[in-house]
Formats: sequence, structure tokens, C-alpha cells
Amino acid sequence: MERNQLLRQISSMRQSLFDQGFLDEQFLQLEELQDDANPNFVEEVVTLCYRDSSRLTLKLEHALQKTPLDFKQLDSSMQQFMGSSSSIGAKRVKAQCTLFREYCKAGSGEGCLRTFQQLKKERAALKKKFESYFQLKRQAGPSQTASRPK
Repeated sequence: MERNQLLRQISSMRQSLFDQGFLDEQFLQLEELQDDANPNFVEEVVTLCYRDSSRLTLKLEHALQKTPLDFKQLDSSMQQFMGSSSSIGAKRVKAQCTLFREYCKAGSGEGCLRTFQQLKKERAALKKKFESYFQLKRQAGPSQTASRPK
């Protein structure tokens, strides 16, 4: 595939991540930190975030299997998860984290379980999209400075 075509595809894919509500402004700020000295900065940060959220997902799964539920511990773990997700602009994931924390405050185990399942789906969907996006970016090679979506 020719480089210009790849760049158009990357731009379109990136825009769709915003249009579909997967990403927010924080992702743009992250992109602004990337430069020639560290051309893979965004991908590295996203990879670290997903590594961290995998650990937190397991921790939350174990905590959600305990009886009675420790809502304080669940909320604390979800706060970490939310911080990690927020740092990469994962808008839909962050929204599920917020909802989960509200259910913790309300003491609703059912709400926490349901929201956690949705959170895992949102996280997995964004991960797939990121994998495709970064694969295309690697194919295109180093690019110009990031631009704001329309």
C-alpha cells in the first residue's frame, strides 16, 4: 500500500476512534508528547496501560468473587483502573469505571458485576482498535506531528 494511502487510512481510523466515543482529548495530549526522539511514545504508553489494566482486571475479578464484597477495596482498585484508562484517553472505558464506582458507593454487587462485564468488553474492543491502529502506523513509518480531530 502506498504511504499516502496508509496515512489517509490511519487518519480515518483515528478519527473514527473519536467519533465512536472510544477516545477523548487526553489521547491528543498524549500524542503531543510524542516526538522524533521517541516516535513510539504513544504506543508504549498504551501498552503499559493495558499491562497495568490486565493486572487490575484480575485483581477485580478475584475481589468480585468474594463474599461479602468489599466495596471499599473494589472502589480503590477501580480508581486505579480508571486513572490508567484516563491517562490514554479511553473515554468509554473510563465511563464504565465511573459507573462501577457509583455502584460501589451504593453497595450494589449486582451493579458492580454487570458494569465490570461491560468494562471488560469496552477494554477489549478498544485494545483491538489500538492494535490495528498501531500496526498501520508502524507500516507507514515515522509521521508528522499529530493534528486535532475535526
